[in-house]
Amino acid sequence: QVQLVESGGGSVQAGGSLTLSCAASGYTFGTYCMGWFRRAPGQEREGVAVLSSDGTISYADSVQGRFATSKDNAENTLDLEMNSLKPEDTGMYFCALDRWACVCDGVLCYREFDFWGQGTQVTVS
Repeated sequence: QVQLVESGGGSVQAGGSLTLSCAASGYTFGTYCMGWFRRAPGQEREGVAVLSSDGTISYADSVQGRFATSKDNAENTLDLEMNSLKPEDTGMYFCALDRWACVCDGVLCYREFDFWGQGTQVTVS
């Protein structure tokens, strides 16, 4: 059974930093697509960062240069380092895994991801 568990959310002042982590279990990584998504209150879910098994990484324009995602293959974790946080970064952040190669235009993905974590809240004031 595949499980994704996010951690690392919290409250931070504008300009601060947080690092989110997504622990994946129950999946043997070969071809995959993983991503970070967020949903702000009253808004649609949006892509933040997408990482393909071929190493390609895409970021939303709004976080480019401030956020960085990386995968630890030994630990099967996907991290999202967030710097220079802004109030508009506030939202519930979700990790997602698709068993297929990414079918995305940047962070706009056309396949529904197979597995999702429960989310971790980030609040920037």
